[in-house]
Amino acid sequence: MKSIKCLSILAGLTATALSGFVASAVADELVLSSWLPPKHPIVTGVMEPWAQQVADATDGRVTVRILPKPLGPPPAHYDLAADGVADITYGLHSFTRDDRFLRSRIGQFSFIADTATDGSKAYWDVYGGKLDAQAEHQGTKLLGLWIHGPGMFHNNQRKIEAPADFSGLKIRTPGGYIADLSQDLGITTQFMGPGEVYEKLSRGVIDGVTFPIEALQAFKLTDYVNSSMKVPGGIYNTSWFMVMNEDVWDGLSDEDKAAIEAVSGSALAELAGGVWDGADARGAEYITDKDVEVYDAPAAVLSKIEELAAKHEATWAEAVKETGFDGAAALAEMRTQTGIAN
Repeated sequence: MKSIKCLSILAGLTATALSGFVASAVADELVLSSWLPPKHPIVTGVMEPWAQQVADATDGRVTVRILPKPLGPPPAHYDLAADGVADITYGLHSFTRDDRFLRSRIGQFSFIADTATDGSKAYWDVYGGKLDAQAEHQGTKLLGLWIHGPGMFHNNQRKIEAPADFSGLKIRTPGGYIADLSQDLGITTQFMGPGEVYEKLSRGVIDGVTFPIEALQAFKLTDYVNSSMKVPGGIYNTSWFMVMNEDVWDGLSDEDKAAIEAVSGSALAELAGGVWDGADARGAEYITDKDVEVYDAPAAVLSKIEELAAKHEATWAEAVKETGFDGAAALAEMRTQTGIAN
């Protein structure tokens, strides 16, 4: 009887131990709020592969579930992560209309990079490094930074042949630097999420949009755009982030943190940049038989953009200097890394 009782106790202890082992092996499922269309290249080519990489790198201890619908509008996504509404989010720094991401503007200027891959790697290295991007992302763990391909100027009213041709156009911009630059050019800017552009263009609420070339295909805009102007290194760019709620990050094991960092940061910048470049190439091919004229910015237009861009860069560098950083040197370093002479 005594031996049976001992066996029973041993079995109970073993079951308890096994139960604890099973519980510890159950994955931490993290929720990622995604606001882009489910078939957008950033979702299918970046978010989904990265989520799989996280699962693989942590041996399944951490998984990422991408929601089919966002938990809030695009501009709210940083705060959704910081406030713990979502575990992970991504978005544009320019969607947040305050100065908390002042140094991030280095990734929004004109003449940044001819490819998203070069630009994204340099952005992570410079903003993520010497400009201490993590310090600007309070309440979160900064997982990734990247930029899209060279920003272009698309409209359905006229070809831009002189600086005066910008005047009076109603253009959607993502906010930030390009909104300021556009206003300097006499443009009436409107802020809206990317998903609203098609409707506003089709109804004539706006005359055009600032987007990389891939967006003409991704958002089906070729029926409402007939003029697309290119600028070396982009007339602008957009700076993107991916963040995790700080408390959620702190709750992960050191082993899993290291595993996630290994597939984030510079690796994520290269992944996202490559996806943007591929999407731009497909977008350029897609519009070859569409009624859209793609052309290089004329010399007078380029000169005007350079003049205005220099003023904005100087103002930004002075503001950054007040926070203890050398913005001008960082911008020069970023352009050196991307091979853009300006």
